[in-house]
Amino acid sequence: MNPTVSIIVPVYNGELFLKRCVDSILKQDYKDFELILADDGSTDGSAAICDEYAASDPRVLVIHKENSGVSDTRNRAMRHAKGTYLQFVDCDDWLTVDATGLMTKAAMEHESDLVIADFYRVSGKKVSRKGDIEEERELNREEFAGFMMEKPADFYYGVLWNKLFRRELVEKYHLYMDTGISWCEDFMFNLEYIRQAERFYVLRSPVYYYVKTKGSLASQGMSLSKTIQMKRMVFEYYNSFYKHVLEEEEYEKNRLQVYRFLVDAARDGIVPPVIFPGSVRLGEEQQCLDKCLSDKHRKREKRPLYRNRKKAYTEKWQ
Repeated sequence: MNPTVSIIVPVYNGELFLKRCVDSILKQDYKDFELILADDGSTDGSAAICDEYAASDPRVLVIHKENSGVSDTRNRAMRHAKGTYLQFVDCDDWLTVDATGLMTKAAMEHESDLVIADFYRVSGKKVSRKGDIEEERELNREEFAGFMMEKPADFYYGVLWNKLFRRELVEKYHLYMDTGISWCEDFMFNLEYIRQAERFYVLRSPVYYYVKTKGSLASQGMSLSKTIQMKRMVFEYYNSFYKHVLEEEEYEKNRLQVYRFLVDAARDGIVPPVIFPGSVRLGEEQQCLDKCLSDKHRKREKRPLYRNRKKAYTEKWQ
């Protein structure tokens, strides 16, 4: 009999934190899951730790593979998954004890294709709660996209690990991580998944401890030109997503709001602040920003973002 949830953990040289992560999963108060530990060619003791857990708990499946990056590793794990739902965890983070149970219950009770939850951000000794949508509720695709439009670069929407996905949709529409990019690959997956999903549920309970240790593209040795090229590609997909989700009239009304993602991406620290704005090295990205944020588009206006939103959200531009 297949498990209800497949929990996927990509592992690469995570021996210092891996046990904390795996123990938090195996101690879940919801027991009907399989845990897939996908070792991406680790060179430390991570592979041995994974094997130890597999030997002691039948719910644990270990995949050993040559190093190919986190996207390919997640894809490999998803192809092995048998659960009704997919849940993702990074090997240096950990779950609250009720995480899987809360999200699974919400998905089942509300017949949701996607459940999204609050999380804790851990930075040194500081722990802060993070979330965005303030009301626990059901949403349709347009409503969810409207909330996401307001904070396009927020981890809440971009990451995998505070969400529960329906595996049937992933397989039906052949949704996998793009192995050709190393920035926002999880957000790209989310956008493609949201295109196909119909029912969403917002869970206000924090379910995840995210440890802020991840590096930027600059720290990964990504060149400036490659960084800009990659960000432009992601933005173009983000833009096409809203053209798909919204009717043409609604898209035109909210086009500047959609373009906020390009602004946030350009100023997220990946491109050095001394280069932005005004440097020719930003090339077409800067020209696009100048165009979409020109004076004629920045006149003060106040209008609803969505005619179907249950709450009145407005955009204000100075």
